[in-house]
Amino acid sequence: MAVIRLITADEVQMTAIRAQGPGGQNVNKVSNAVHLQFNIMASALPFEVKQRFLQMRDHHINREGIVTIKSQKFRSLAKNQDEALRRLNVLVAKAYEVPKQRQLTRPTKASVERRIEQKIRLGQRKLSRTKRFNDRFE
Repeated sequence: MAVIRLITADEVQMTAIRAQGPGGQNVNKVSNAVHLQFNIMASALPFEVKQRFLQMRDHHINREGIVTIKSQKFRSLAKNQDEALRRLNVLVAKAYEVPKQRQLTRPTKASVERRIEQKIRLGQRKLSRTKRFNDRFE
């Protein structure tokens, strides 16, 4: 297994912004929320990890390969910076995971028979709902 390389604060761009939501005077005056941006392609991550990172379906990753994370959970700027880095490193750890290759298997004979029987039953049920079928037996 590959050694996971964690992202440090000097590899990202962090901007202090004002938080949203309730909080009164503190929220309105102090910029304690953090807006973190990380460029995947400009990073020192291995090529395979970059490719998996870009293919991840995560709303934090845009088309240009920039990860944007906003953290406003805490009242402290330092804690919000740590939280944003932690969330980024969780995404990086997911990108390091190599997906397992699916082993193709054949369906069992019994499962094929069950499927065919179910299709026949469903077809008969649908046929019994038609006017043509009901006219035959009247």
